[in-house]
Amino acid sequence: MLDWLYYYPPLSSGVLLKRYKRFFADIQLSTGEVVTAHCPNTGPMTGICTPGSPVQVSYSDNPSRKLAYTWEMIQVSDNEPTWVGVNTALPNRVIKLALEKFLFPQLGSYSQIRFEVPYGQDKKSRVDFLLSSSDAERPIYVEVKSTTWAQERLALFPDTETTRGQKHLRELMALIPQARAVMLYFINHGDCTSFAPGDSRDRVYGQLLREAIPLGLEVLPCRFEITPTGIRYLGLSELKF
Repeated sequence: MLDWLYYYPPLSSGVLLKRYKRFFADIQLSTGEVVTAHCPNTGPMTGICTPGSPVQVSYSDNPSRKLAYTWEMIQVSDNEPTWVGVNTALPNRVIKLALEKFLFPQLGSYSQIRFEVPYGQDKKSRVDFLLSSSDAERPIYVEVKSTTWAQERLALFPDTETTRGQKHLRELMALIPQARAVMLYFINHGDCTSFAPGDSRDRVYGQLLREAIPLGLEVLPCRFEITPTGIRYLGLSELKF
């Protein structure tokens, strides 16, 4: 039995027709019906937004929703057919489950997990997770970034310029050495065995990441298998700089 961290609700198969206005995707279901689904991804979705590709969508009967369907994943074929998660609301939920199961030995021991904790200059930012323990020397700040862009088996982040991501790196660097600072990349490509910053899309982000590591920033490029059944953790990818 596979150790699924997260189980998807029942999904419907379809084919991507087009994505537009960032949050909309026209999808033809296997029944032949064409629906407009919510696209829960604000990024450009570089390399994973090809019309004609197989997709999976979830359905909600909540009457307050404008769109009943949500686009969950798409299948790419760079190496071999691989499902890639596109729902950016999921990674933090999955990481929370992984932290509760202590799946990342690199983090050491902790007894408390807090979410969306204010930090940074004037406490105007919120870190995704703050781990602590009564006997731990330093608290552990964990920022999560969802990664969907890949070239062959190399995962890359970011796939567009991200001033917000740059800000998060600077704020994590400012925590060191009084606290541990961890950048966790949620790699949605189960076939990716290595990770690198997406310099061609955001040179500044790549520079900041390289500057932060010698100062003590810890980088966890975590690879996940995405399937219509669920999501499971595969281990760390190799850092390529």
